Amino acid sequence: MTTENNKNATVLSRRQALLSTVAVAAGSAMAMTACGGASAQVNTTTPAAARTASTITMADGTQIYYKDWGPANGPVVTFSHGWPLSSDAFEDQMLFLASNGYRTIGVDRRGHGRSSQPWLGNTMDTYADDLATVIETLNLTNITMVGHSTGGGEVARYVGRHGTARVSKAVLVASVTPLMLQTSNNPDGTPIAVFDGIRKNVLTDRAQFWRDLAGPFFGFNKNPSTDSQGKRDTFEALGQQCGLRGAYECIKQFSETDFTEDLKKMTFPTLVIHGDADQIVPIKAAGQAAVKILPNGTLKVYAGAPHGIPQMN
Repeated sequence: MTTENNKNATVLSRRQALLSTVAVAAGSAMAMTACGGASAQVNTTTPAAARTASTITMADGTQIYYKDWGPANGPVVTFSHGWPLSSDAFEDQMLFLASNGYRTIGVDRRGHGRSSQPWLGNTMDTYADDLATVIETLNLTNITMVGHSTGGGEVARYVGRHGTARVSKAVLVASVTPLMLQTSNNPDGTPIAVFDGIRKNVLTDRAQFWRDLAGPFFGFNKNPSTDSQGKRDTFEALGQQCGLRGAYECIKQFSETDFTEDLKKMTFPTLVIHGDADQIVPIKAAGQAAVKILPNGTLKVYAGAPHGIPQMN
């Protein structure tokens, strides 16, 4: 096998490994149900939130877009995406799991993707509350929650604010938890100047910034042989769907929110997936730190993997 083929096989194996890992994590929830294990005790009445085939209206009028793939009675896996993307960033995993009997729910965060772009409510607490409204409106239980990057923080904050009654497991992929920002108590974090630079770039030339960000996001700047114009174009297109207000406000949320207390409340099995070549959310202050806080966490490190693990196919 040539060196190029070896590299391609490595990339493919990462994708298959991630898909399999998520499937295994979700599958144990299905096994619990099948074996008559403990299930969430929840209100089965339909919440008052208005729902169409693809949107749910929040209390403030914001419409949250969601996609619901797979059999309605399959074990449930929810997906929370990273910034500045949408649920489309998880389509590989959603298609794979839905094709294998799982019910997969992908949600576009407010301000992102096909959801509304409200002026207010672009906070981590509101992101978590929006997710809770979707979960309650669809009456989802025994959920395996999957969150990538900012989405990992959203999953943690959901548990911090809404508890564990509907959740059986979680997978945090290259997550911003427990805290990205460098502080006196978090010396391995990223300096505030970096995030100030991101804010400046988003305001100055957002489209060019998405183009530039795709390099380190996928690790193309370190491994040119893996470069894909298609992935770059898709990343930029999804980024451009994110409204400027939402994109700008979310920077503070993913960088300065401390999820330590939220992680402590995640008492169910939680798989932490992180690449040791992540240039966006470095592993030391993220995956390695989070697993020390989680009551029931397991860390899976992918050697040489970048931040955009879900899209490395």
